[in-house]
Amino acid sequence: MQPRRQHVLLLWLLFYSSMAEALEPISTTIAVGMAAALTGILARYQNIFYYFHECCRPEWISFNITRLKTDLDNKLFGQHIASRIILKAVNGFMSNPNPKKPLVLSLHGWTGTGKNFVSQLIAESVYAEGMHSRFVHVFTSTLHFPHAEHMATYKSQLQQWVRGNVTNCERSMFIFDEMDKMHPGLIDSIKPYLDYYDKLDGVSYRKSIFIFLSNAGGDGIIQTALEFWKAGKNREEIELKDLETTLSLSVFNNNKSGFFHTSLIDKNLVDFFVPFLPLEYQHVVQCAMAEMKARSLEPNPDVADQVARDLVYFPKSERVFSVKGCKTIESKLDFYT
Repeated sequence: MQPRRQHVLLLWLLFYSSMAEALEPISTTIAVGMAAALTGILARYQNIFYYFHECCRPEWISFNITRLKTDLDNKLFGQHIASRIILKAVNGFMSNPNPKKPLVLSLHGWTGTGKNFVSQLIAESVYAEGMHSRFVHVFTSTLHFPHAEHMATYKSQLQQWVRGNVTNCERSMFIFDEMDKMHPGLIDSIKPYLDYYDKLDGVSYRKSIFIFLSNAGGDGIIQTALEFWKAGKNREEIELKDLETTLSLSVFNNNKSGFFHTSLIDKNLVDFFVPFLPLEYQHVVQCAMAEMKARSLEPNPDVADQVARDLVYFPKSERVFSVKGCKTIESKLDFYT
């Protein structure tokens, strides 16, 4: 329903309500009946309006754990650590009616390993409109914060943007891509919003989600994966404890990263540092098969094998891990199909 029409009905309702006391009993009864009827009509129009127009209500924002689990199991390959952490973290947070702070996730790993994809899966499990929801906000460092000399302006704009959107809907999601390219110190401007505060200037941020994506720490993750491979161990034997401490320290001490000496890490405001392992040939094949299925094509193992073999792997002699993960799968499939 258009806002103008809503206002007209409300004014009509208020007019008859104010006149009721001056009318005789019969007229009063008629006026009250009309007011009740108008209230019902307005309520029905509002319900219709909410049905067609995305708003901050359960009809549009409602966590679907079954969808997230199914998507992580069937669409994310080679990331047993990330899958487990993401499912437990998001489910625990969304199931808590009164969280003490926002959910803060920091996803790390080389390009093409699934960080952006996981952000998309989380959004699709929470918002009916997924990544197209007006309550999901994506910032890319090189696009939104390109110039170091404008840091003061960026900090102010970022604070206003987060505050304004959370004021509009407490169930907002903010995704910060390319954290490894963000100017150090900028992200600290939103530190208060990620902390254990009930409200800041009347606004509660406790039900929002903040996701940081970064290639920083990827070298350490790869080194651990290589060590396990050289020792003849299965990659599924790698656990979070093998990576988390080293990962957080390397990111914190990287003076070219947006997390350099950040209070977000120093004050333990990041709930989980989520490592994404480098992908092997078998995972690239799975990505190719899944992409064919997504395009409504008959999955062809031979084509998937061709696509996977066409990628660059390292170490060069053993060709164990894909340099670009699954990032170029779409364009490669365009060539082979």
